[in-house]
Amino acid sequence: MKIPASQLLDELKTLTKEHLQYTENLLRQSDDKLNSRMSNESWSVLECLEHLNRYGNFYISEISHRISSSKTSPTPVFKPGMLGNYFAQSMLPKEKLNKMKTFKNMNPVHSQLDKEVIKEFIKQQCQLIELLEKAKETDLNTVKISISISKLIRLKLGDTFRFVVYHNLRHIRQAENILSVS
Repeated sequence: MKIPASQLLDELKTLTKEHLQYTENLLRQSDDKLNSRMSNESWSVLECLEHLNRYGNFYISEISHRISSSKTSPTPVFKPGMLGNYFAQSMLPKEKLNKMKTFKNMNPVHSQLDKEVIKEFIKQQCQLIELLEKAKETDLNTVKISISISKLIRLKLGDTFRFVVYHNLRHIRQAENILSVS
């Protein structure tokens, strides 16, 4: 699979703007509704966003550093890597959301959370949009990003963007499902 780099960045930016708009609307919801959960071990809307914030803290910083230190020029086509494509595709939500295990330090279950979590997520989405824009001036294939679970594994910048945005999409859908039943 190959995709025009500008098309990929534009599609990811569009998704990120949708996530931003959705979460801005969450600020109108009550704290009780945002903290409600379907079961004792499931996540609330705020826990979904806190989980994304924890990943965002790592990836936004890592991507920003790699883009700013890159000496590459943009290439017209992005070709996903095998591992990066696998990670990105695994994050896409399925018809019936498939459960995945998360690392303990990324699991916010039973945290005491308030709307500051939403504000942080909004801030991170704005930063992500800026990074997607800056990425138009670099090579999505050769710039490599370490992943959160191991500095030894590095993915192409394009795959990392796909992973982060698709991971956000997955948990935004989860939040939508939680609100639809509460």
